[in-house]
Amino acid sequence: MSIPASATTELPGLHAAARRRRPARWVRRFLRNPLSAAGATIVALLVGCALIPGLLAPFPGDAGPSVHFDRASRPPGAVHWFGTDEVGRDIFSRTVYGARVSLALVVAVLGIALGVGVPLGLVAGYWNGHWSSAGIMRVTDVFLSVPPLALALAVTAAFRPDLWSAMLAISFTWWPWFTRLVYGEVLSRREEPYVEAARALGQHDAVVLIREILPNVVSPVVVKATLDVSFVILLGSGLAFLGVGAQEPTPDWGAMVARGRTFLPNNWWMSTMPGLAIFVAVMGFNLLGDALRDALDVWGQ
Repeated sequence: MSIPASATTELPGLHAAARRRRPARWVRRFLRNPLSAAGATIVALLVGCALIPGLLAPFPGDAGPSVHFDRASRPPGAVHWFGTDEVGRDIFSRTVYGARVSLALVVAVLGIALGVGVPLGLVAGYWNGHWSSAGIMRVTDVFLSVPPLALALAVTAAFRPDLWSAMLAISFTWWPWFTRLVYGEVLSRREEPYVEAARALGQHDAVVLIREILPNVVSPVVVKATLDVSFVILLGSGLAFLGVGAQEPTPDWGAMVARGRTFLPNNWWMSTMPGLAIFVAVMGFNLLGDALRDALDVWGQ
């Protein structure tokens, strides 16, 4: 395919100018969406709980192995907003500290998944048809064929059950989703005129991949990562609930639900309150993800 000389000089400039206008359009669309305010508020509260739990929790010492039998199994009230557990620890304080555990899990899992999945997807999509692309995608398909929870349980079975094992296990299951997503996005963009123009100017394939294609796959990756936060929290809580995630006395929401279920229905608050925390966190990140998806549609325009 031959490209006129004028096109090789005009297309990259026009494409760069369009990219410079995108952030302003993105901010305007994001601020106009009412879901963005609700989701961002919930996420901001969760991040605040993770960063400064000692300032928000009325009994920060209860996040550890403390015992207060004199106030054990108290229902929600003015002093203990979420009640206390069977050993007298304040459930609200443990729920606040549980946000740190859940968000640490999210950062570790998505950081590893993005660091592995995105480069593999870029390579497989750009050099589609090469043996390396075929190998990457076949391995990806194998991982995608196994249910994430089953694969995570298999990985944790090989290690000591704790928070770090849960992070490793979930990361082991998550990178193929980003590889598949980026692979499809790169395939749809590798023959775009601005990419052809960059090649015609003699730019190296790695430069074309990083400077021209990668910025245009950021939008779907960011949206998926935001929406995946909810699934990571649920999967991490599920592993803790099954006893192969974070262990006592770590204040993990899933472990708190599992521990409290043995006292149902009388002490309903022991499971209900951390369960509500999971619900609110999942809803907040889903709302934020939906708002980001609508706002970042301008990235592809």
